[in-house]
Amino acid sequence: MNKMKKYLKILIVGVVIFSSSCMKDLDTIPLDDESITSEKIYQDPANYKLALAKCYIGLAVGGNDGGDGDGDIVGIDGGFSQYLRLYWYSQELSTDEAIIGWNDATIKDFHYQTWSTSDVFITAMYYRVMFQITLCNSFIKNSTPAKLEDRGIGSEYYEDIALYHAEARFLRALSYWHGLDLFRGIPYVTEDDPIGAWFPEQAKTPELFSKIESELIALTDGVGGDDLADPNANEYGRADKAAAWMLLAKLYLNAEVYLGEGNSKYTEAITTLNKVISAGYSLESDFTNNFKADNDNSDEIIFPIAFDGTNTQTWGGTTILVHAAIGGTMTAADYGVGGGWGGIRTTAQVVDKADIGNDTRAIFYTDGQNKEINDVSLFTDGYATPKFSNMTSTGEAGKNADFVDTDFPVFRLADAYLMYAEAVLRGGTGGDASTALGYVNQLRERAYGNTSGNISSSELDLDFILDERCRELYWEGHRRTDLVRFNKFTGDSYLWAWKGNLQAGRSTDSYRDVYPIPVDDLNANKNLTQNDGY
Repeated sequence: MNKMKKYLKILIVGVVIFSSSCMKDLDTIPLDDESITSEKIYQDPANYKLALAKCYIGLAVGGNDGGDGDGDIVGIDGGFSQYLRLYWYSQELSTDEAIIGWNDATIKDFHYQTWSTSDVFITAMYYRVMFQITLCNSFIKNSTPAKLEDRGIGSEYYEDIALYHAEARFLRALSYWHGLDLFRGIPYVTEDDPIGAWFPEQAKTPELFSKIESELIALTDGVGGDDLADPNANEYGRADKAAAWMLLAKLYLNAEVYLGEGNSKYTEAITTLNKVISAGYSLESDFTNNFKADNDNSDEIIFPIAFDGTNTQTWGGTTILVHAAIGGTMTAADYGVGGGWGGIRTTAQVVDKADIGNDTRAIFYTDGQNKEINDVSLFTDGYATPKFSNMTSTGEAGKNADFVDTDFPVFRLADAYLMYAEAVLRGGTGGDASTALGYVNQLRERAYGNTSGNISSSELDLDFILDERCRELYWEGHRRTDLVRFNKFTGDSYLWAWKGNLQAGRSTDSYRDVYPIPVDDLNANKNLTQNDGY
């Protein structure tokens, strides 16, 4: 599959054109003809794709100018508040997979699991989710058949705009899932709700689960004419049915976490994953190619957040994942960038799961690095983890030494294989243990270059799956969700360095399996209830 990043040029243009109006009253045309409003933009059918671009780029940059200037979120720098950066902090810094040495505000509280209801990063993540949902609602509201007819948009544009409409619904569902997974019940707003000062109701977890589920099914079942594109039939970087199936499978795999014990949906997960696995994706022969500057050529990545060193310049995203993982005796040019930021490493507990020297997924830099972390602020304490690189698969540096070209793989086929195996082990029907073992061993054969790392059926259990997910998917934004699902995120069943702000690690309270609703929003909206324990 020959993919090109042709959508990125559309993304940056969409930001420039649409950012000034996307949060305004969508039904108002001002008397001043010089003003740019949503209604004016939507009069031109060519602008619908640009407007959709703002929904996509909301995941990739934190503001409307290069380098996240003119930030979207008030009270925090645009680079700090970039969506993926905040999501990655929430999912990785709070676990064994990543620890950071910087002293930015409350950043270390993630790893220590000592955050409060006023934590600046958690608050920004919450508002970033809600902002992204608002962007999507704005586009969805303006791209209905009724709106197109009212504006006199020609019928020849309906099919394309219907596809854009479906993609915006997917992106909204993705952010609602992030909200569900991180915070559980959050305000639920749609394109039918009023715009401006009002106080939305808080959706309880079962309600939010059901709404996300029904939305994703509607986007893929061929009923109602609002389908996403078939797998591999859309432009690179845009969502298709396989992306929606992956998100739905994530929802199902974690159903007992969200809905309570006894409410499992592992069979549904297997059914959905079978669709993903048969959708035409294939494993990259070289694992590392999934994390390089030309990973848009990967046949394994199902849905990315696309980045480009020229057109989508952000201090978050994969830019931070490359720069912040470089320090000590490392040479930044080896990773295609002009300098290292000396911040993020991994813990000894993750290193101990790896088979360094045999398993090519164990991408650790050890020269001058101590395996044990005695000083959190010292970059050389903890193995460096340069999994993401701004070098291409052919050994060339990306276009920009400051901002990287590497896309972030939100969903890839390897994850689907491991999810399938886990759902089978947890008792889901519609799959089988032999197929599950085969999927796991395909990953291990790629990692080892031969069958020397293959496992037997007796070795394939849930403990193995959790560790294998770490070996395969570390730093890809899955770890906190995985550890919560396995009851190992809080408590004392699994300890890692500096969990609970103790070098050896210690038990933390189970209520921290969920982040708090920010106190600012609780004070502003009396319809909200804080999560237990906070």
